Amino acid sequence: MSARIYQRPKNAMQSGKALLGQWILEFAPAEAKRPDPLMGWAGSGDTQQQVVLKFPTVDEAKAYADRYGIETEVHGTPPRRLKLQAYADNFR
Repeated sequence: MSARIYQRPKNAMQSGKALLGQWILEFAPAEAKRPDPLMGWAGSGDTQQQVVLKFPTVDEAKAYADRYGIETEVHGTPPRRLKLQAYADNFR
């Protein structure tokens, strides 16, 4: 069983920064999705893909994975860069 740990990215459609400090542990898919013959929806028998665990720190997420023998890969969050603009810059 393998999983990835990452920090929730900021939503581009909103200016708020709520829940950005959370670290998420998601399991990697164990089998490929296949189309359902009746409806055509994509699905699989892997129920681990539905599990999303949230932790306040990356250390707690790693400790949980170590406790249950889960191989993890940590993806760091790139630093946020502010692009300061003024309305007057449109007319220069």
